[in-house]
Amino acid sequence: MTSSALSKGANLPVEAAEVRVELCWSAGPGVPDVDASALLLTADGRVRDDGDFVFYNQPHHTSGAVTHLGKQQTGAGMADTVGVRFGALEAAVERIVLCASADGGTFGQVPGLTLRLLDAGTSAELARFEMAAGTETAFIGGELYLRQGKWKFRAVGQGYASGLAGLATDFGITVDEEGDTAATVTSPAPASPSYPQVTPPPPVQSPYPYRQGGPPAMPAGVRLTKGEEKLPVDMRKRLSLRKEQVAVSLRKHGAEGVTARVILVLDASGSMSFLYSRGVVADVVERMAAVAAQLDDDGEMQAWTFASNPARLPDLLLGELPEWLRLHVRVGQLSLFGRKKTKRGMEPGQVDMRTVGIQNEEQKVIAEVRAFVRENPAAAPTLVLFFSDGGVYRNAQIEQQLREAVDEPIFWQFVGLGKSNYGVLERLDTLTGRRVDNVGFFAVDDISTVPDAELYDRLLSEFPSWITAAGRAGIL
Repeated sequence: MTSSALSKGANLPVEAAEVRVELCWSAGPGVPDVDASALLLTADGRVRDDGDFVFYNQPHHTSGAVTHLGKQQTGAGMADTVGVRFGALEAAVERIVLCASADGGTFGQVPGLTLRLLDAGTSAELARFEMAAGTETAFIGGELYLRQGKWKFRAVGQGYASGLAGLATDFGITVDEEGDTAATVTSPAPASPSYPQVTPPPPVQSPYPYRQGGPPAMPAGVRLTKGEEKLPVDMRKRLSLRKEQVAVSLRKHGAEGVTARVILVLDASGSMSFLYSRGVVADVVERMAAVAAQLDDDGEMQAWTFASNPARLPDLLLGELPEWLRLHVRVGQLSLFGRKKTKRGMEPGQVDMRTVGIQNEEQKVIAEVRAFVRENPAAAPTLVLFFSDGGVYRNAQIEQQLREAVDEPIFWQFVGLGKSNYGVLERLDTLTGRRVDNVGFFAVDDISTVPDAELYDRLLSEFPSWITAAGRAGIL
């Protein structure tokens, strides 16, 4: 086959059963080191787990289909090579993205940047793509993709000035950026919004002043929660206002005085990293703490995080909310392109987010929460507040879990955090064959712009009617 010189965006069929992809450049003083890698993607354009990365720290895919073959000198130049055996690829893999990173500079400082596609059997060059770059520190040179049962190659030439984090986010992963020694990405505390002047509740010796005759520290219908007095003043002000809004929403829906155990579930898949790093997830947790505080005055909320696997987080005690946000509102990371670095140890109680992974597996955490409720019965019903940015693809398994949960004292309120594929979650309200509707769902483009009153109205709109229906059905 004659070699083709491709321009950006061009493609060609690949007839070879096995190929090598060489990333070539001219080495010299001041030229950054360049590393090649590959990401194996499914039909939804996402990796399944961290095993779908092939790079120098993880050179062999478990299937044996993709291998990082390493660097070699070619005259005055260098080449870093990835090998692909199409026949060994798993059926779920429909795309292989061929990436690169520049260590110690930008790709604009790398002369002669070229991607070569070779027949591994004959070493014949099938295609050549000469690339131009500027300030980018991460790059997609090309991709191998499946189309109508045949593999093709496309010249991409897309750079990321935002570095590895920008590239990775496009494929639902999170990576360490250069110089970051943390083992996880930890969201900063959200900025305190501007609120009207509100006099905070006075300090109280007893956590239950209403029950012991203390002065009322809250408006009518608003409960004082154990540990609340320990919070910083600004956080207490926000909590006080938000509890009032929750109480108003409950009254509006005929559920004044209702009590419930509240469980929080947080998506920690790779695509959520931007929401964590912006502090959006931390703010969501603080807003949900007001729901738990108003529905259950013991000051506790159980919490889970999930991606490829679920992990239970330490219980959220209201009085420890600032420290809980710092320790546990986290996503995982993969040092994909960065050199192996010494990682900072985790603090006591923290979950190793590397074990949680990066893919969406909602059905696993749903099953784990169901098991917790069965093993820890409570007098009050359970309200699960489940936050995800989508990417749902285990539709049958998720539906099965929630159908089986119909006879359990749990209402599942799902909230979508963006414009993504929510799969079966969007259809659960209309599914037939259930004694009661045990699931609610709504999505927002940017939850940080949704006022508290509107958010709590939407969160609590279906929970009261489920309580009524579940009581009539003998579930509660």
